[in-house]
Amino acid sequence: MVIDEEPCKILSITTSKPGKHGEAKARIDAVGLFDEKKRSIVHPVTHKVQVPMIDKRKAQILALGGDEVQLMDLENFENFSLHITDEFKGQLHPGEEVLYMIAMGRRKITKV
Repeated sequence: MVIDEEPCKILSITTSKPGKHGEAKARIDAVGLFDEKKRSIVHPVTHKVQVPMIDKRKAQILALGGDEVQLMDLENFENFSLHITDEFKGQLHPGEEVLYMIAMGRRKITKV
């Protein structure tokens, strides 16, 4: 779901009983897909939420340069570069394939 204009993965949902004149509320705990920040929101259970479209794709590593990696999408052969997160430093090598995701116009490597 989208919280504060950031696509997030839901960790837990808890609901409370409705009051005498109120309605049931849901507390949603989530973590950002790109920034790894934890977020919590409380909404009525009838409230609508935005759901981001997440596209998972494969790419081939073309080159490494410092904290950047140059990739080529294996479906449409588009070239682009991404920042290497601490999780993948030292694991990426030219010629390998990686999985990455696209959500709300942003990209991130998810698996080597």
